[in-house]
Amino acid sequence: MILRTAPHVTLRALRPDDAPILAAYRNHPSVSRYQAWPLPYPPSAAQALTAAMQGRAPGDDGWTQLALADAATDTLLGDVAVRGAGEQAEIGVTLAPHAQGRGVATSGLTLLLDHLFGERQLHRVYASTDPRNLPVARLLTRLGFRHEGTALESYLHRGEWTDDATYALLAREWRARKERP
Repeated sequence: MILRTAPHVTLRALRPDDAPILAAYRNHPSVSRYQAWPLPYPPSAAQALTAAMQGRAPGDDGWTQLALADAATDTLLGDVAVRGAGEQAEIGVTLAPHAQGRGVATSGLTLLLDHLFGERQLHRVYASTDPRNLPVARLLTRLGFRHEGTALESYLHRGEWTDDATYALLAREWRARKERP
């Protein structure tokens, strides 16, 4: 299932053949630093995740992981996650190191937000991150998300109490951004 395509990125369902690449970047120290999955992240976990995502779509109960793939080669570059039904959803993004700094996350999240605010007609999309994760904070701000607040020491992450910054975007704000020349 392909949800949307941009010039360099395709937003599609995760497939079982994505599992080796998924496991590799999820184990990379710079990628996993602010993520919640257990480490090490074994290939069997990646295989189980890709299998569990078969037939899922944004809006299904629980987290739905979608692939961000190179539009030319269909090689997995990273993934986005969506959780929520009804009028709101939480999102997340993870990229392989070689895909970072190339606009992949911006393109991929733009595709996802177009889907969530378009076909799904959501009212609000939000994301949370460790405030030390400056690239994600800049990405969310660049996409028009507002920093709504930071809960101090509210998240126990690998034995450390960490802060949790929440960013959100309303459908009307997204539409206004898309209408600007």
